Amino acid sequence: MDYGIEHRVALVTGGTRGIGKAVAAKLLAEGCNVVICSRNAEDLAEVTAEFDKSYPGKIFGVKSDLSVEAERKNLITVSQEKFGTIDILVNNAAVVGRTVPADQLEIDEWRELFELNFFSAVELSCAVIAGMKAKKWGRIINISSENGEQPDPNMPHYNATKAAMNNFTKTLAQGYAADNILVNTVAPAFIKTPMAEEVLTGYSKEHGVSFDEGVKMFLKANRPGLVMSRFGTAEEVADAVTFLASERSTFTTGSVLRVDGGSVMSV
Repeated sequence: MDYGIEHRVALVTGGTRGIGKAVAAKLLAEGCNVVICSRNAEDLAEVTAEFDKSYPGKIFGVKSDLSVEAERKNLITVSQEKFGTIDILVNNAAVVGRTVPADQLEIDEWRELFELNFFSAVELSCAVIAGMKAKKWGRIINISSENGEQPDPNMPHYNATKAAMNNFTKTLAQGYAADNILVNTVAPAFIKTPMAEEVLTGYSKEHGVSFDEGVKMFLKANRPGLVMSRFGTAEEVADAVTFLASERSTFTTGSVLRVDGGSVMSV
């Protein structure tokens, strides 16, 4: 399929692992120039070099801690200096934090997650809108989670950041549709990423079982709606993101596209 985004410039946050890396790979394959960022310089150098072998000159890596406002501003500046106006923004960077009930969290833990998971998306989105308006073309795709619609009682601060992301998506979609800036959310669930595997490893150890058995226990106890009964893949999420970034989705904005194996049980 021709997605019609060859030569577009995409910025993918958290682009060195999991979903972010898969999204960057898919957009590169569709002919985009892609900027990825990470706060881990070693990971960034390795992944940038890996992509550059297949797509020379099309990938650019920026070391950036998106929980820091000055580094968010720098990311936009250097990305625009490298490739010009950003056409496609994928707000993917996020952390889960501790998996405990709300009363066991310190208020600073809430602030830390909101700073990275939500405020970075707000600031980056607002920073790229002027360039998109000038071109009368733009795509912003926010990577949320099933937790934004179906909260987990042991991930309260993470749930809240993703619910805020869903709301922010709808707000931007309503505000900038006249400028042909389409804003959507992709909400994955149970995707096999390093972050998910880390959570499931801890769960398995806590219950004294193997990783595979822990996955089965977790699904039965916590994800009864996940009717496909397996991990999703980062590539499956990347396909959804690429569709929303493309010229094949020109009448889709303000939506939450679930890539969750049926996990969210509400209509």
